[in-house]
Amino acid sequence: MTSYQILIIAFISFLLVFLPAPGMYGMFKKAGVPGWKALIPFYNVGVILDIAKRPRHWFFWQFIPIVGWFVVLGIYIEFVKPFGKFKFWEHVLTVLASPLYFAYIGYNKTDRFLGVEVVKAHRKSAVREWVDAGIFAVVAATLIRMFVFEAYTIPTGSMEKTLLINDFLFVSKWTYGPRLPNTPLALPFVHHSLPGSNAKSYSELITLPYIRWFESPVHRNDVVVFNFPAGDTVINTDEYQSQNPYYDVIRVLGNGNADMGRNLVLSDPDTYPLVVRPVDKQENYIKRCVAISGDTLQIKDGLAYINSQAPFLPPYSQTYYIVETNGQQLDDEVLKEEYDISTDNEDEFRPTNQPGTYRMLLTNIAKDKMEKNKFAKKITAEVQPITSSNTVPMVYPYDTLHNWTQDNYGPIWIPKKGAALMLTPENYSIYERAIRTYEHNKLEYRDGKFYINDQQTDRYVFKMNYFWMMGDNRHQSQDSRYWGFVPEDHIVGSASLIWMSWNHGIRWKRLFKTIK
Repeated sequence: MTSYQILIIAFISFLLVFLPAPGMYGMFKKAGVPGWKALIPFYNVGVILDIAKRPRHWFFWQFIPIVGWFVVLGIYIEFVKPFGKFKFWEHVLTVLASPLYFAYIGYNKTDRFLGVEVVKAHRKSAVREWVDAGIFAVVAATLIRMFVFEAYTIPTGSMEKTLLINDFLFVSKWTYGPRLPNTPLALPFVHHSLPGSNAKSYSELITLPYIRWFESPVHRNDVVVFNFPAGDTVINTDEYQSQNPYYDVIRVLGNGNADMGRNLVLSDPDTYPLVVRPVDKQENYIKRCVAISGDTLQIKDGLAYINSQAPFLPPYSQTYYIVETNGQQLDDEVLKEEYDISTDNEDEFRPTNQPGTYRMLLTNIAKDKMEKNKFAKKITAEVQPITSSNTVPMVYPYDTLHNWTQDNYGPIWIPKKGAALMLTPENYSIYERAIRTYEHNKLEYRDGKFYINDQQTDRYVFKMNYFWMMGDNRHQSQDSRYWGFVPEDHIVGSASLIWMSWNHGIRWKRLFKTIK
């Protein structure tokens, strides 16, 4: 956590106990306590505990980051009870408008301090007990989901076979530090849309800048959950969303010219209804962090080399291979048991035009086992060809200058916070989105010169760290090869534990399995 972030936490805590102080002054006097005690922030909370006869150790809870704010609001509710305030709406006013409500109680001539005996004698109705319990549960669950861990379900096969479709995960928010929501005014337990509709589940009436507390770095090869970087603008219908991203659509519609495609989309809002989402409401994705900020990545024949070093191969990551056997008859059960290949699934197993040669989707473990068992005469990675110049480039940065493919890509440098980049015509298309969209600068390239915020320069210093994410199922993964860098403010947490897995029944062997 930075000193700036600590300062923000302290400032919010201070306001929480300072702004209601004038109203507390009148309430303290009604309770027979010197009013000046209400004007000393934090100390006044301890006095309230004495007045309400609540445990003294609650005083120290107010200093716990974030949690302390809710503790103070709970103490305020206990404070108004001796004044006869037991109704639900009175407690809502206490939480949402304590400076005004305390002033009303403290200075009107009707309300009196009745003492804690009134509190002890009060009995809640059964409905009120359920309402209070429900509110407490929602608040507690929201805090846990926001700052500790969140449940996540694997929707696609992009991480197979490290993670399988319908694996249910716990995502740790503490691994990299909890991130404050950009849109705090939102319905609990839903992401960006109301259930059963495409209507927004949040309000942007209040928005917060990127703040992460107790920040820790993302490491290479971590399995990370993050907000989809290309999900800031989406076509808000079921057939599009992040499955068919807006930026891909406009490139295809414009035959490679994104501006032309954008105009076509904007001219037909009925077919292409657009919605712009803040970072924390963009779709959640899960991939492996292949490269961290400051690294140079290059993909050769499907293998990702970092800083020219040999790649790390996740044991259950998958890629397509052309397997030339020794001509033996293949046994379906052996292929399934030994090499985890289903011959019924054409995505995993398919004969080629050559006798004894097959296209197989293999994990690294299965490939190594085949080579060790002399199962195959030859195993070679299937490599995608270079994109021809007359098609629309679909790998980042979508230009015809680099001619990269999903299997032969880079080298590309991953931006690092505080590092300077010399802008060139060759790297402009690679880094323009980071500079313009993620770091909120005006960037132009005209007449062979670069302008940032209307100032001519050929140098840019990055404000954030960036990461390169790829799926373990390399040929069936929409990842950084298709939409570029992931900024640090998009990081949600680390995938830590599979608590449930389902496929026509419980996959018992996957329960409570840690993710590597």
